[in-house]
Amino acid sequence: MPTPSRRTFLQTAGLVAGAAVIPRQAAAAEARPDWPSIDTDVLVCGGGCAGLAAALSAARNGARTMLVERAGFSGGIITAVGLPYFDGIADIKDGRVVVRGVGLELLSKSGVCEANATHLKTHNPTIRNVEAFKVLADKLLIAEKEKLRVLYHSSVCGVEMDAQRIAAVLVANKAGLTRIRARQVIDCTGDADVAAWAGAPTDKGAELQPLTLHFRIGNVKKAPDLSKNCRIALEKAHERGELPMYYGPGVMFMFADDEIYVHGVRVPGDASDPVELTRAEMQGRSDAWAMFAAWKKDVPGFEDSYFITSGPFIGVRETRRIVGQHILAEDEIMATKSFDDAIATGCWYLDVHPNKITTGGANAVPKQQPAPYDIPYRSLVPKNVDNLLVAGRCHSTTRLAQSSTRVTVTAMALGEAAAVAAVLAVQGGTSPAKLDGADVRKKLRQQNAGPVQDFV
Repeated sequence: MPTPSRRTFLQTAGLVAGAAVIPRQAAAAEARPDWPSIDTDVLVCGGGCAGLAAALSAARNGARTMLVERAGFSGGIITAVGLPYFDGIADIKDGRVVVRGVGLELLSKSGVCEANATHLKTHNPTIRNVEAFKVLADKLLIAEKEKLRVLYHSSVCGVEMDAQRIAAVLVANKAGLTRIRARQVIDCTGDADVAAWAGAPTDKGAELQPLTLHFRIGNVKKAPDLSKNCRIALEKAHERGELPMYYGPGVMFMFADDEIYVHGVRVPGDASDPVELTRAEMQGRSDAWAMFAAWKKDVPGFEDSYFITSGPFIGVRETRRIVGQHILAEDEIMATKSFDDAIATGCWYLDVHPNKITTGGANAVPKQQPAPYDIPYRSLVPKNVDNLLVAGRCHSTTRLAQSSTRVTVTAMALGEAAAVAAVLAVQGGTSPAKLDGADVRKKLRQQNAGPVQDFV
């Protein structure tokens, strides 16, 4: 993106759209010299599924690591949205585990499976308590405290560039603005914020998948045809003008016998735009409450129910994607194309949510389910920025391919791989773009991670 010669303080702080690149040569004129600075080997921006795995992996591989996360906890969509599924960990055909490493570790330490599990009872197992997952994530991060520093309630809000290198990442928190100077940066923001601000090329579809607010309702009695009656009630609420859009709904007794967990909110919007994201959060809460009210009024079993909570954040499926060294395409996924630099295995179906009502399900077209497929290292490497890797749903793919690779455990695998690459780049004094992806794959294999065919 073009870099103007001057930027306002609000733009520098990332409070308005289009902000956050400060060329290094202009730093004296643009940025306050008394901002404190922190030096580290590897900086992980975002503590979601990809960022949590990346931070653990980088620290365990010996690098001085810092994790920056806007929430007060790690876990991303699992904890910040409330989705308990470990999507992408196992083949739908036979339950064969295709992601080990940090992803399998988190599932096993959540009490769902054995640490060395090779097969699971379901391809998308769930954890029983998202609050317990927050505690587990904290415990694992604290265990790496000799190498790892964590800053919660801290938002990445800009970069300072030195030619094609990120000289510093700006972070805003209760201390004000701080420069973090890292030898290697991993963008796990989900929206490719750091990559875009640093000038790496990105892509964003003219249409984006809708956002979803997950929520829970307590004191619900199981009754015949509950899901069917919930669907009928939403159809009526929509006809009355009380609910503009929805899907499913997915109504599940997930956490307790008298409590339902709901997938159903569907809000169009661009979550990389702060105005749009604010509107979507407000609309999501309104829609969730409209669903609850309709069910309490019209559905047997909801007479004495109450609204427990919604996720702290609305869930985002799609915004920017980097245009990296390789753009993973849906035809490569469906053909299970092999890559010498494969660093992870994906297995989720092409899961595009449309911006319209779909009753009884989430998708408007028949599912396309690939066999487990390779994800190449080059899809984590952006163009035009020397010391940056990108992991999670914003890595380099086509829009359809991203609808498969965006899920929780696949993101964990990408974060772990990006961290291994970042550490190798630090140790070798080189850039991620100059690394041989086969070397990253070899290192992952040594720690029982990487693509499924490499498991020892």
